[in-house]
Amino acid sequence: MPPLRIAVCTSQVPFDFGGAEMLAGALIRELEKRGHETALIQLPLRCFPKEEILKSYLMWRLTNLDHTYDMRPIHRVIALKFPAYAISHPHKTTWLIHQLRQAYDLYDTEYSFFDNTPEDHELRGMISHMDRVTINESERIYSISANVAHRLRKYNRVHSQVLYPPPPLDGRFYHDHYGDYVLCVSRLHHVKRVDPLIHALRHTRTPVRCIIAGRGPDMERLQKLAARNKVADRVDFLGFVPDEEVIDLYARALAVYYAPVDEDYGFATIEGMKSRKPILTLDDSGGVLEFVKQGVTGLIAAAGAPELLAECMDTLYENRDMAKRLGSAGQEIVAPITWDSTIERLLDA
Repeated sequence: MPPLRIAVCTSQVPFDFGGAEMLAGALIRELEKRGHETALIQLPLRCFPKEEILKSYLMWRLTNLDHTYDMRPIHRVIALKFPAYAISHPHKTTWLIHQLRQAYDLYDTEYSFFDNTPEDHELRGMISHMDRVTINESERIYSISANVAHRLRKYNRVHSQVLYPPPPLDGRFYHDHYGDYVLCVSRLHHVKRVDPLIHALRHTRTPVRCIIAGRGPDMERLQKLAARNKVADRVDFLGFVPDEEVIDLYARALAVYYAPVDEDYGFATIEGMKSRKPILTLDDSGGVLEFVKQGVTGLIAAAGAPELLAECMDTLYENRDMAKRLGSAGQEIVAPITWDSTIERLLDA
């Protein structure tokens, strides 16, 4: 394939950085490695007041990326996250990370900011309509997981192919040994659900520890939760951790915990498996469950039952052979998820 000029489009919540931003950066790097010319196009996303959502849509719709400023053609646009796929381009690919979940599956839960009012019903209807129209304009429609594809089909009647993204640090993960800690790598936000790990620690009978790598608005609350549960001495909150240290933490962990609410995908799952670690999760964690099979690649506990999660932690602590067996099976499952195959499908004409 001759080199292409490609714009990668995604929205950005100012001062917020997570898996979506990591994926956008990794995609840019991997495209450039293969000789393509790229640009990362980001527009700010504001949801408060809620009318700002429509302005974000309009900004993307009015953005013209057919040509560069000196009239060189932009051959492809790859849109990643709500509402970047509203951009108009003759060769648009949507690789959907997620929509505005508060308007869909998270509506009428504690995680949504939409109210049960006529005004909010109308706004949610407009979002659904615009999503359906603008995503359907794409030449190719991919979703980052079967869970995301299912939501898109359920709420918008739009069909997509599943294309799992490799971790941004793919190729650098390795296995050292099965240590004495469960690792959680996550943005610290209530929807990421780190709480059950801390609650579970109180019920363990072994001296298993937890290391939590990441930062976010829930940091202080989680630290206080550990203190109230009298497990603060067994939980290390590391905050931001550089890439090389994260890779080493994975390599020496006993297991990896990742259990957000109905997660879209979750790099931590794939990163843990590529480090040959078993994954601990909960039975309502969405995309994580596409990879974690009970007793095969990890252990799944019931949500709301910290004592069961504690039992999973103790089981692996007391049986390193089991940890090795589950970790090896997981590594085999995610081995085909590579950047070579991903880029080939994204640019498939």
